[in-house]
Amino acid sequence: MKIRLEHLTKRFPNRNKKIASDVIAVNDFDFEIPDGKLIGLLGPSGCGKSTALNLICGLEVPSEGKIFFDDDDVTTIPPENRGVGMVFQSYALYPHLTVRKNIMFPLENLKGEQKLSKEKMEEKVLEAAKTVQIEELLDRRPNEMSGGQQQRVAIARALVKMPRVLLLDEPLSNLDARLRIQTREEIKRIQNATGITTIFVTHDQEEAMSISDLIVVMKAGVVNQIGKPQEVYDNPVNLFVAKFLGTPPINVYDGQIKGGKLYIGDDEILGKDYVKSVKDQDVYVGIRPEGFVLDDNLSGTKGNIKAELKAVEVMGRDTSVVFKHKASSALSRAIVTADNRINPKASEVRFNVNPKKVFVFAKEGEERLI
Repeated sequence: MKIRLEHLTKRFPNRNKKIASDVIAVNDFDFEIPDGKLIGLLGPSGCGKSTALNLICGLEVPSEGKIFFDDDDVTTIPPENRGVGMVFQSYALYPHLTVRKNIMFPLENLKGEQKLSKEKMEEKVLEAAKTVQIEELLDRRPNEMSGGQQQRVAIARALVKMPRVLLLDEPLSNLDARLRIQTREEIKRIQNATGITTIFVTHDQEEAMSISDLIVVMKAGVVNQIGKPQEVYDNPVNLFVAKFLGTPPINVYDGQIKGGKLYIGDDEILGKDYVKSVKDQDVYVGIRPEGFVLDDNLSGTKGNIKAELKAVEVMGRDTSVVFKHKASSALSRAIVTADNRINPKASEVRFNVNPKKVFVFAKEGEERLI
């Protein structure tokens, strides 16, 4: 089922009495979520992503705009009548009930024509448990299970009524690093198996990029960019998106376009073939860590970027080169293959760059220029 959000806006009264204007948590959200896709709603804390999720499920009422499930306007329909399954950051399981009873709980509350027999409820519980691979744990209680297992119970409880939409609000935040990876892979498997349109809210860009069909990057209630994860990473529309996506984060420098060439400090980064028609001006230059090409000194030419070497961190598959360039007050980080042998005691390091990993942003507005 597709979800269509039309100019969705949510305002809250400002608690600061000195400020008359409302707080806008979601601002003119206009987007169609394709049927059967997993969408990652991504952004820093306070950007409005959880509010957007609460609007879709009906826990919040929009100040403006409409919400459609296929062609049905559900804007004013109560949450229990929207056919939505919700999984929260906290598992919210009943500690005194078994896994079986926790999953069955939504079915026991069905009334009228939807009411199910005991046998049918047992059948649906087993089916949901098998989907999340916990059918052998149905007689346990939550305190007898790991965090990852409890999260699967919460997902099974959301799936047992076969909702039209599955909404996940930071469901992995309480898990350790290894369990987070395992559980996010499990969420993707479950979504593929059920085909339910799913919205996954997280502030962790690695989580969102690894399992989402599309990501929506938000800042201060405003959607900044929507697209396939790799496309957004490779083509950020502004400096915020470029800085938010990527681990380690993008390196940002004060730069200048001068005479049709791009510089950071005195180092020429890109020539006229790449800068083309952009007028001379001061800019921000972003270079992805993997965009640095270590100068091996074998060709007889020096790399364009000269910097002070601070540290060399060998990480097995890759090597992280930490350096300081005068065009930035912060330390920079380059990721190169472990085949590169770098003298950690050297005072200087030189790089060339992969032009596809270099982005140029305007000083005013921070929109992307190149």
